[in-house]
Amino acid sequence: MVVPVVAADTALRRDGDTSAGGRSASLSWRRIRAWRGIVLGLTGIFFLLPLYAALRFALENNLGHLTLAAFSAIPHTTGFIPAFLLSVRLAAVTMAITMALIVPTTIYVHVKYPKLLVAFDAITFLPVGIPPIVLIIGVLQSAPFVLKSTPYLLALEYVILAMPFAYRSLDAGLRAIELKTLVDASRSLGGSWLATLWRVIVPNLRSAFLSAMILTLALVFGEFTMASLDLYTTLPVWVVNTDSITAHVSVAVSFLSLALTWVLLLALSSVDRRRFARRALIVEGT
Repeated sequence: MVVPVVAADTALRRDGDTSAGGRSASLSWRRIRAWRGIVLGLTGIFFLLPLYAALRFALENNLGHLTLAAFSAIPHTTGFIPAFLLSVRLAAVTMAITMALIVPTTIYVHVKYPKLLVAFDAITFLPVGIPPIVLIIGVLQSAPFVLKSTPYLLALEYVILAMPFAYRSLDAGLRAIELKTLVDASRSLGGSWLATLWRVIVPNLRSAFLSAMILTLALVFGEFTMASLDLYTTLPVWVVNTDSITAHVSVAVSFLSLALTWVLLLALSSVDRRRFARRALIVEGT
């Protein structure tokens, strides 16, 4: 009778230790969630409070009354339409050149030289460490007159500035798929490199493409130093110049451009979530 009693006592102790461990793990998880909520709340206040102040300032008139006059006056303000159209053209050219250069290069490095990814990542990070004012002065000193006489010189400079963001977006997309398996399967079925790139790899990188393009668009619509030193009135330059004349309109334009970027990023994230949900349903169905 002694052995069953000892066994029962040991089992009770083990159950007690297990329940105590479960309570401690649950308590530690609650503390982590609480700290996570505090950090996210403080971060949200840090980012949203200036936006609220900007929106409040744009909606107030000189008498302190709330009105939409600043937003309705944006299209009629002198110089807004030419500056906006110039930024749109530069954004389109910048995105086209960036995608044409970064996409095949990134895919080629991932497929052929994966050991060089660390060095390639460091090289693409260099434009972040070089001040834009140094870059634009060097470009103005060495660029031919044909490029200096056109605003599309800014597009080439924006390509350099957008390279770190576009590359990291595409790099994350390529790491998320079985790139080598897809390439080997396409090549074994007789597909050329161009067909493999266009029909196999590109459809799996739509989210990465959209993310890179949105980041490039945000950079073009937010860069001031290069455009100002190059003596072209893009939208950021127009905002700064208009601030001394109609500050409410300038702040309204800045708020709208930032809100548009956020909306595009939120739309992209929602599209990604829907795609992942559909893939999960397909996998569960099979």
